[in-house]
Amino acid sequence: MLIWHRWLLGAVLASALLSCAPPPEKARLGLTPVSFGDLPGWFKDTHSAALVAFLKSCGRPLPSQGQVLISLADWSVPCEAARKIAPNQDNASRKFFETWFQPYRATNGDQEDGLITGYFEAELRGARQSDARFNVPLYRLPKDHVAVDLSKFDPELSGKHIVGRVENGKLQPYHARGEIENGALAQRGLELLWIDNEIDAFVLHVQGSGRVILPDGDVVRVGFAGHNGLAYRSIGRQLIKSGALLPGAASWNDIRTWIENNPDQAASLFAVNKRFIFFREVDGEGPIGAAGIPLTPRRSLAVDHRHIPYGVPIWLDTTWPNKLEQPLRQLMVAQDTGSAIRGPVRGDFFWGYGPKALAFAGKMKSRGRYFLLLPRSASLQKAGS
Repeated sequence: MLIWHRWLLGAVLASALLSCAPPPEKARLGLTPVSFGDLPGWFKDTHSAALVAFLKSCGRPLPSQGQVLISLADWSVPCEAARKIAPNQDNASRKFFETWFQPYRATNGDQEDGLITGYFEAELRGARQSDARFNVPLYRLPKDHVAVDLSKFDPELSGKHIVGRVENGKLQPYHARGEIENGALAQRGLELLWIDNEIDAFVLHVQGSGRVILPDGDVVRVGFAGHNGLAYRSIGRQLIKSGALLPGAASWNDIRTWIENNPDQAASLFAVNKRFIFFREVDGEGPIGAAGIPLTPRRSLAVDHRHIPYGVPIWLDTTWPNKLEQPLRQLMVAQDTGSAIRGPVRGDFFWGYGPKALAFAGKMKSRGRYFLLLPRSASLQKAGS
């Protein structure tokens, strides 16, 4: 997904990107058993909507490891029971979760709340062939792209990867964004689609997936295929650092307006973020999250997969992005991750696609807490126990 990696827009958008570094020692997931009555607003949610998202994870259950151990067997019985519930049955859906799951309050050490941001599926205008209007390429994964799992060479490097290209028999770092946008991959037949706006294309790189509307009205979904292995850098932070924007006036709209008013500086600003994303066409429902399943608007949550297993229902307690005094409390499902999603209590809320989704995602940056709903048969292994 997502990409799923954030400047100020990126702090509220997501992508399904690779997670490489091990968690810091101080980031420790704490789990305290509670009752469903302890979940704020539990009885007011539309639980059948969450069940739809949960069933998608049942189609591809994944075993977990680390602090929370959930086996395929732990998923099998709840998933079988979920498939028997008729659509739009809220009471039956709520009772399903209450029957098969035990809620746990999640903490990061002694800290109960964390940052909750939002992301959306980018929507762009594009074409199969380039012309005067459609002149910004989206690239496929190049054949000289090499991704190395370092754990295959040293078990102590588990979870670490490097990306590069082979040149004269030696592995070299892959081209940076600025080099690619200056033509490093041109004339190689790697263009997947052509986009009509460089800012929208950059947003797609932040997101990792999106919808491209072709001139005839057809929609092509594109998803993350790989990246160039270089570190993500925030262009919003760069604009603040340079004095172009003030810290309190650097929303996505502010950033976009600055770029549109300074088109001659756009390329150098984009190059600050050396990470570059490669894409592939995605058939069927989308976008596809890091768990390998289609995301559900307003029900899929990107989490730090080093702490939270994919497929786990999560009761989220935060606030609406446009009304910070109004609680946003509902059942989500962990189905995605992102390189900026770090910590046991850290979430990225998937809003869907289109202008309304962008409006919510672009404003969401709130404190919140959540509760994990773990299968009652699951074995828990808490850090330090």
